[in-house]
Amino acid sequence: MATVELNEASLEKTVIENDIVIIDFWAPWCGPCKSFGPIYEEVSEKHPDIVFAKVNTEDEQGIAAHFQIRSIPTLMIFREQIVLYSEAGMLPASGFEQVIQQVKELDMAKVKADIETAQAEQKS
Repeated sequence: MATVELNEASLEKTVIENDIVIIDFWAPWCGPCKSFGPIYEEVSEKHPDIVFAKVNTEDEQGIAAHFQIRSIPTLMIFREQIVLYSEAGMLPASGFEQVIQQVKELDMAKVKADIETAQAEQKS
């Protein structure tokens, strides 16, 4: 599946309407971003069930600020609208595949229960 460019108008809809969304925060001047681009595209072809998106931090500074992106490239992975992974830096294809597999295998009912427990503890 080809990657999609996200902007402020499409970000929320994309995350809400898809089970797993992976976002690559990048900029045209970023050397490591240029090196990671082909890896990102290659891995995206192997997972048609996942939305692979890109956010150009130069054009979409509001999105970058909202997610507190301080270094690029940064990968962020959502599943069921929950951020499960957010990490700056490049991953090799094998490491990227491992992260995707871990995200797919997560028990989301347990993740949601853990979030509810943590939120309840913060209130008390």
